[in-house]
Amino acid sequence: MRVIFMGTPDFSVPVLEALHAEHEVICVYCQPPRRAGRGKQERPTPVHARALELGLEVRHPVSLKGANEQAAFAALGADVAVVVAYGLILPQPVLDAPKHGCLNIHASLLPRWRGAAPIHRAIMAGDAETGVCIMQMEAGLDTGPVLLRETTPIGATETTEVLHDRLSAMGARLIGAALAQIDRLTPEPQPEDGVTYAAKIDKAEARIDWTQPAEAVARKIRGLSPFPGAWCETPGGRLKLLGAAPVSESGIPGTLLHDMTVACGVGAVAIDRAQREGKRVMEPGELRRGVDWADGVSFT
Repeated sequence: MRVIFMGTPDFSVPVLEALHAEHEVICVYCQPPRRAGRGKQERPTPVHARALELGLEVRHPVSLKGANEQAAFAALGADVAVVVAYGLILPQPVLDAPKHGCLNIHASLLPRWRGAAPIHRAIMAGDAETGVCIMQMEAGLDTGPVLLRETTPIGATETTEVLHDRLSAMGARLIGAALAQIDRLTPEPQPEDGVTYAAKIDKAEARIDWTQPAEAVARKIRGLSPFPGAWCETPGGRLKLLGAAPVSESGIPGTLLHDMTVACGVGAVAIDRAQREGKRVMEPGELRRGVDWADGVSFT
């Protein structure tokens, strides 16, 4: 098939690679390069960089609302557009241009977790399972009918980083199955019941509240790992928390009980990976070296 691919971050790259292996990717759309690093040099997005390596045409308009951009999109004569974490709203003329419309790969079991951060929110909410849906796009936010879906359990210690990679691979496989039978699939409208929204992660919500139950604290740490990273203040400065599991111990909330186990409102969490300011990611045995953290010290 003649495919337009629309995506931007790392999550989208395996899908682009899978489509390139099986179909004719006639153009790649992604977000424009952004300035980053000390020199504030423009850096292409992960999809942009990989598309160039594959020798594909890349476009990165700041908007698709203009008539000229919409006409250029339609002129590509695509059979289908595949969209995964693109980052721009697609106007109706864009949605209508490809023969089979625009298919979105969404990392949740719709209608649960429509929106920007479905992987983070599923872990933070304590969902037992999640998955991937191939959705026929329409004007609403993740409201379109579902063509295919696949479910997977969320591991007890799984972080957003790990689950992200699993769902990305699942999405790449599932979109291949969808395109192989595109004329035979029956779109399934999403039910009205069970709709939830996965709001974009705000850095302001990343600070840990140790008065919360250990289960909730551990889910927050795993759900925000690696970005933006849950954090707390310690006598040695800010500590970014990247992995944790609840344990059946107790103490005053925020108290470092032993090793890297911290008391919560109910229970405690054992932190298995964290990062001190200006340092690399460390495991428990390394974290307390070189800092004045005696058992009983308070984290806030």
